[in-house]
Amino acid sequence: MKTIKTKEALVRCRYDSPLGPMTLAATDKALAGVWFDGQKHMPDARGWPEQPEHPVLQQARRELAQYFAGERQQFDVPLDTSRGTEFQQQVWRGLLGIPAGQTISYGTLGTRIGRSAAVRAVGAAVGRNPLSIVVPCHRVLGANGALTGYAGGLERKTALLHLEASTQSTITA
Repeated sequence: MKTIKTKEALVRCRYDSPLGPMTLAATDKALAGVWFDGQKHMPDARGWPEQPEHPVLQQARRELAQYFAGERQQFDVPLDTSRGTEFQQQVWRGLLGIPAGQTISYGTLGTRIGRSAAVRAVGAAVGRNPLSIVVPCHRVLGANGALTGYAGGLERKTALLHLEASTQSTITA
């Protein structure tokens, strides 16, 4: 997956997902945000112009529709994670390495990115992931496998994990 780092102005559009309405945001070249309505840490998007015809936003909507239909496990839309700190970006890159249908703990994620002593900071960075679903923060669980923390709500996290589990069994069968 190609990651583009820039701090360009954002444009936005709406996406009506099966789990509720979402706001998608993009720079000229990359997807910069995917948030459920009411999600924690969602920035104020009112100043971003609505541009549903924007090519990156169109690609993101198409790929999200395929994901929710069980036809896609990975996203090809280019990503812009530049609005995060270096540490957050490191954590978000680590999230991209978790395959669909699999989960890991926050501690394992910290170890994978070389920050095993920073489990709480890893958890905070996961919670501030601006690219819900596309950068799969929903695949991270508590140390005992508990469904903990999801800025979009635990009911959505559960639904996303169930969707991916059913997609995996369909694809491998």
